[in-house]
Amino acid sequence: MKNGGDLSCVETAFEGIMRGDDVLESLIAGVNIVELDPEDTSVGYGGLPNADGVVQLDSCCMHGPKKQAGGVASLEGVRTPSLVAKAVMDYTDHHLLVGPGAQRFARNMGFDIEDDLNTERSRQQWLDWKRRIDPEHYLDPHKRTDAGHQAGMDMVREGLIREEDYYGTINCNGVNANGDVCGVTTTSGLAWKIPGRVGDSPILGAGLYVDGEIGAAGSTGRGEANLFGLCSYLIVEEMRRGQHPKDAGMEALRRIRKATIETRLLNDRGLPNFNVKFYVINRRGEHAGVSLYSPDDSYVYSVCTEHGARHERLDGLLEGSASG
Repeated sequence: MKNGGDLSCVETAFEGIMRGDDVLESLIAGVNIVELDPEDTSVGYGGLPNADGVVQLDSCCMHGPKKQAGGVASLEGVRTPSLVAKAVMDYTDHHLLVGPGAQRFARNMGFDIEDDLNTERSRQQWLDWKRRIDPEHYLDPHKRTDAGHQAGMDMVREGLIREEDYYGTINCNGVNANGDVCGVTTTSGLAWKIPGRVGDSPILGAGLYVDGEIGAAGSTGRGEANLFGLCSYLIVEEMRRGQHPKDAGMEALRRIRKATIETRLLNDRGLPNFNVKFYVINRRGEHAGVSLYSPDDSYVYSVCTEHGARHERLDGLLEGSASG
């Protein structure tokens, strides 16, 4: 996606790195393209809203050489949460600001605050979801949660929402010729989430982890599964012990599979009924994309090098798909 421009996210990031720009600034310039794209419902402006129809955004970033980090969660009204996360890193002594406090900080930093980040598309999809769960009736908490999730998954199966947009996240990691490693993750979070829900994306060690001496890892997919094991941190630690990015990512996926025991989270094969993906790079530039499931050639991640941008197939841990 290029949002009307000439370059995609990874191409923009790579171009900045090759110019000698700071790696993190280059990565954020890349994800800004998607955050600002009204046609992309996974992050930023027009991201799928929470259960109340409000777009709440999460992001974090880490600078390997500087050993600094910043993040925001449940941020409303700012189209580019990745830039606010970087401002938290640059201008505060904190790693994470949330909710109204994050918005006040963004206003103080000069960011434009908008009343509503919905586009007509995201608002209509939310209305479709609300109609499906029949808000006129009060259900017990378990049935209401199940109804909301089922409605969302029905919309995915019907092709109204991409699975990637339902979980809705971008992770972008990069390294330059000097071995400077940085990363950024940004998201509108789980579609139709409980207001105030924060997933893995803005949490250091979960949605993103960078060690400038080792490498970087980030995630998309079911955030709760990733949060439970702080898997991005785990992946970087596996690389510290000498593992290749692919092997390190697979170890994290095996941990997720082992920790998934609740019946509601299992398909008819007794395996996780959701997907999680990791994007991993080490200081030498070796990289991998791994996924719990990668059933077909549409499961890819983007790479950009001196040879240009390309898609590479995600390596799957489990056969088949999450649905069974």
